[in-house]
Amino acid sequence: MITVGCAGFAVPATRYFKEYRFVEIQETHLAVPGQGTLRRWQREAPTGFDFALLGPREVGQEAFRDGSVLDAALEGLKGVAGELKAGTVVFLAPQDFAQNRANKSALKAFLGTAKSLFGGVVFDAGPGWKPDDADSLAEDTGTIAARDPLQQGLSKRKVAYYRLPGPAGHKSRYEDPAIDKLAEIVGAGPKQEATYVFANVDMFTDAKRFRKAAGLQ
Repeated sequence: MITVGCAGFAVPATRYFKEYRFVEIQETHLAVPGQGTLRRWQREAPTGFDFALLGPREVGQEAFRDGSVLDAALEGLKGVAGELKAGTVVFLAPQDFAQNRANKSALKAFLGTAKSLFGGVVFDAGPGWKPDDADSLAEDTGTIAARDPLQQGLSKRKVAYYRLPGPAGHKSRYEDPAIDKLAEIVGAGPKQEATYVFANVDMFTDAKRFRKAAGLQ
């Protein structure tokens, strides 16, 4: 099963809900959304719609180290997850989060805590980590390691989470050859339950083009 969606509402939510059945909420990265916003999303979302939540930025700023800052951030996120019945939370490591023993230990401990609080936990260890090593850590902790399928290939695990940040960063769009390549990668890849999240400036359109190219319409 393949799920396609965007990192945030690239268009008004009412329009978005007509096109997709999944979104990765970005507001939770900076603050806890107000009750009015949460209720509106719940009211407007179609039956069976899935919400994922982007974890608080404090998690990355603290390099996944335990403490009162992380405790408060996770408690706030837990409340939003309960309100939206969000099945997945996504945590991003900072760009300079190096792959070393100390960071691996801290990340492993954090993922254990997060797994006890949330149903599904996804982490992006950042560009400094080898994707297969991140997958191995995910296997050990019962979580999922996100990766960019165009840059890092597909995961071999049965459940996968792919984030597409844009070929040259958030402000770039995927041209037709890249979309066609992604569709080919998916078609030739293993059978898995996979979520593809476009996170670039043209994500709403690029995700639709990918669904069409991959025969997912």
